[in-house]
Amino acid sequence: MKMLTFESRKATEIARGVCLRATGILLLFCGHLYAQDDLQEKIQTLTDAMTRTQAQVEESQRELNEMRAQLAALKQQLAHQGPDATQKQSTQDASNAASNAAHLNSAIDELREQQAMQASQIATHEQAKVESDSKYPVKITGLILLNGFVNTHAVDIPATPTVSIPGNGNTGASIRQTVLGIEAHGPHLFGARSYADLSVDFNGMRQSSSATTYYNSNTTLLRLRTAHAGLAWDQTQAYFALDRPIFSPDTPTSLTAVAVPALAWSGNLWTWNPEVALRHDFRLDGGRNAQLEAAVVDVADAPLTPQSTGAGAATGALVSSGEASRTPGVEAHAAFFPSRLGLSGSRFGAGGYFLRHQTTLGHRFDSWAATLDMKLYLPARLELTGSAYRGLGLGGLGAGGYKDFASIADSDGDGYYVRPLDDVGGWMQLKEKWSQRLETNAAFGTDNLFASQMRPYYVPSAGIIANLVRNQTYTGNIIYSPSSYIMFSLEYRRIESRPVEGLSSGSNVIMLGAGYKF
Repeated sequence: MKMLTFESRKATEIARGVCLRATGILLLFCGHLYAQDDLQEKIQTLTDAMTRTQAQVEESQRELNEMRAQLAALKQQLAHQGPDATQKQSTQDASNAASNAAHLNSAIDELREQQAMQASQIATHEQAKVESDSKYPVKITGLILLNGFVNTHAVDIPATPTVSIPGNGNTGASIRQTVLGIEAHGPHLFGARSYADLSVDFNGMRQSSSATTYYNSNTTLLRLRTAHAGLAWDQTQAYFALDRPIFSPDTPTSLTAVAVPALAWSGNLWTWNPEVALRHDFRLDGGRNAQLEAAVVDVADAPLTPQSTGAGAATGALVSSGEASRTPGVEAHAAFFPSRLGLSGSRFGAGGYFLRHQTTLGHRFDSWAATLDMKLYLPARLELTGSAYRGLGLGGLGAGGYKDFASIADSDGDGYYVRPLDDVGGWMQLKEKWSQRLETNAAFGTDNLFASQMRPYYVPSAGIIANLVRNQTYTGNIIYSPSSYIMFSLEYRRIESRPVEGLSSGSNVIMLGAGYKF
């Protein structure tokens, strides 16, 4: 009904405009009649113009009559249905129009943002190309990252804090989390495409405590972070890598936690270890997918594992307890993708891990883990991601309070009591993607050793980290990208660390990050 009313008004305005133009033409030609000698020719011209104008007026009037007839029929139909139906129809039309307009505006905004980002990426790709000896394409990537930090109480590492310890706070800035990467694509082999990549940062540890050797405060050591090389078929991949465990596929989002991932040692199994893996994707009925992945892995010892004796100790090439057992670790992960979006949709997964150890203290034990993970895409641009684990001796994977086992010398001084430590933990993050350029994240993670197992091995002089049984981190951040390659972030963390005996320690952490990707 609203549409017909609008069209009726439009037709009336057209007719009125036609009449005004006709009047103008008449006045114009009247002036010419008095000014020119050829009166008969001008009269004929005026007559033709009036004839055309009259035809247009009649056509407009006919269209107007048809619209009025349709409007009358619609009113009569609504009258038979009653006033409630009329009001209901009007309300429904208004609601549908508002909803369609909102969806249309949102879609237009997203399309504009995607077009801007794609245009920027295309322009960047066309700027320069790197060529390798093999003549296959190679791409250099990187993230120059500056992060400023404020820690209200002492932490383990000021620029990348994961544990709170007793002491005063600190404030500073660091650029050591800057990352460089290389990506390469090679020839096809056995029907598969080959690929490789690696990344490094500048957060390596100093190898000497000499002040004269490391005088410059910006002195850093280049550190290998991750590396991959493999063959990829349509549904299968075979590769070797230095990366996080395959049964812990996700990590919380943070621009200020790059050198050490967010929620590390607070429920995020993250450590980078060598692994050789095979992955296969299964296409199920209804557009759904499943994925199976298995690997052999060499897991490093936990940071607090004693390494005073053993093969290679004299040269510094220490052998890990997993390598000393002469049995490689194994890990596996299974994932189910219920959405029709395939491998890019929501996911539910489960995994497992097993590794034998032979310590330099002369003891053997087995470490293991069982895990669950998920990633859910929710309405309103929300994403819920999480992971949970239960296991034994998980210090080499980034859990267990920095240790696989607890140990203490016996009273005779000729041996050690050793106890592998049970562990349970996990993390969860809620992401809100407001647009292609703005997102917010809130996350919580916890790692918990069994205090009853740790208490007999408590050493008062060892400090909070050696006696740590629970580490929890609450965090939230906002990440804004004004362009595809410039990012800014503000992040808050609350770290709470508890030893098996004594007082807990907590620190509030405020982080500022500014990054440039290339």
